Amino acid sequence: MFITCLDLEGVLVPEIWIAFAEASGIPELRKTTRDEPDYDKLMQYRLAILKEHGLGLNEIQETIKKIEPMEGAKAFLDELRSICQVIIISDTFAQFASPLMEKLGWPTIFCNSLEVAEDGAITGYKMRCEKSKLTTVKALQSIGYDTIASGDSFNDLGMIGASKAGFLFRSTEQIKKDYPQYPAFETYDELLAAIKAAMQ
Repeated sequence: MFITCLDLEGVLVPEIWIAFAEASGIPELRKTTRDEPDYDKLMQYRLAILKEHGLGLNEIQETIKKIEPMEGAKAFLDELRSICQVIIISDTFAQFASPLMEKLGWPTIFCNSLEVAEDGAITGYKMRCEKSKLTTVKALQSIGYDTIASGDSFNDLGMIGASKAGFLFRSTEQIKKDYPQYPAFETYDELLAAIKAAMQ
């Protein structure tokens, strides 16, 4: 029994924080998990910038409404879901993900949650569990599943390395260079073929 575990941002949809950086005119918010391996450090940095500029959940959600899945992402996901179970494991937040899941046909997603004040200010965040991607993959394996994983960032490397097969998808040149043991793909057709081959 196989389950494929996919990252969300950078794999199926554009990076939410980059889109918001462009919409808000705050280039500092372009930093993502591709740039900063320490997720807590990254989030504290983001929250401080939001507070400084008086921005909150409402403004980010307005940007998210305009984000469309990457070209071919839904067709890829639909075909993949026809041959195996798929879970999107993301370090994004439930308050961000819902409009994107609707556009992708409501796949299953495991993600985190934001702490939001009544005025919409984001005051903090709650991780679903520690090292959520790696922990989830190990939990799935513990109940009898073989996992296949794919992502693009530092925070995906744990689940990629722990899975029966793991692939980088549209990752950075630096990550591909530092982790040559993981096949790296740029198109959904390539990724789908690799997942099918891993299931043989």
